[in-house]
Amino acid sequence: QVQLVESGGGLVQPGGSLRLSCTTSGFTFSMFNMKWYRQTPGKEREYVAGIIHNGRITDYADSVKGRFTISRDSVKRTIYLQMNSLKPDDTAVYYCKAEGPYAYNTHTYWGQGTQVTVSS
Repeated sequence: QVQLVESGGGLVQPGGSLRLSCTTSGFTFSMFNMKWYRQTPGKEREYVAGIIHNGRITDYADSVKGRFTISRDSVKRTIYLQMNSLKPDDTAVYYCKAEGPYAYNTHTYWGQGTQVTVSS
């Protein structure tokens, strides 16, 4: 059974930091590219960041470049999103997504999401 479980969300003041985690099971983690998305009510889900299966290439949306860092730990089967200099506009439910294997993308899995609220 495939599972992606996000954690680490919460309430933080503007300028603060949070680290999200997405722990996975049920598929060959090392063969999958991983991504973070976010969504606010009434809007489409928005791409935030991605990391390829071997961790050598990362990519970011312009809105988070320089503030967020995506990483992965193959032993723990977990990806992370370090979020610094948070802004109220970063408030959203954050989801992790697995795509693979490799570039074939025949399988896609989503987590259930974790809420991030940036407010004073």
